[in-house]
Amino acid sequence: MKTLISTLATLALVPAAYAADMQHSGSMPMDHSSMNHSQMQHEQAAQTASATGTVKKIDPDRGYITIAHGPVESLQWPAMVMPFKASTEQLAQVEIGDEVTFEFLSASGMTARLTSLSKR
Repeated sequence: MKTLISTLATLALVPAAYAADMQHSGSMPMDHSSMNHSQMQHEQAAQTASATGTVKKIDPDRGYITIAHGPVESLQWPAMVMPFKASTEQLAQVEIGDEVTFEFLSASGMTARLTSLSKR
């Protein structure tokens, strides 16, 4: 009987000890309400990279320059041909066949926007 009471008393104290351990220390505030989590996710999703390539197509109506570029190691992309969203100024400064060096912002997947573009 004494063993049973002792066991039950121990089991009754375990949840209280566990709950106390799970509370944060008063010296370590954990208030994240002022953090802009949606902006953080956006920044993590977008990444700037650079590459070199050859202009294959210019589409001023849609605002794209298609570039055959080499591998982009920072994004683990192989060499490929892909369209990049471009400004009106960027569209006007290159011609098909131009060798270019460029920087771009990769938002998600294969969506990219040129941030700088220059002829090599």
